[in-house]
Amino acid sequence: TVLMCRGKAMQDFKGPDCRFVNFKKGEAVYVYYKLIGKSTELWAGSVGSDFGYFPKDLLEINHNYSNEELELPTDVSLICCC
Repeated sequence: TVLMCRGKAMQDFKGPDCRFVNFKKGEAVYVYYKLIGKSTELWAGSVGSDFGYFPKDLLEINHNYSNEELELPTDVSLICCC
């Protein structure tokens, strides 16, 4: 897994289920995957030790680590672990 970028949460987010990562405004969010297909508005990343999906529009990118983008089809990656 390649770390793509880091951003700052622009507002609080609480996901609808365990597939999503929750964060507070101002927290650092690390992005590992950008989803393609039906859910292009979602990215996957981590906040602290928690990993999950979040809306990309809630993140202000402030550092890029890799120029390579890893995109995952949403039909494979949105399997519920609950």
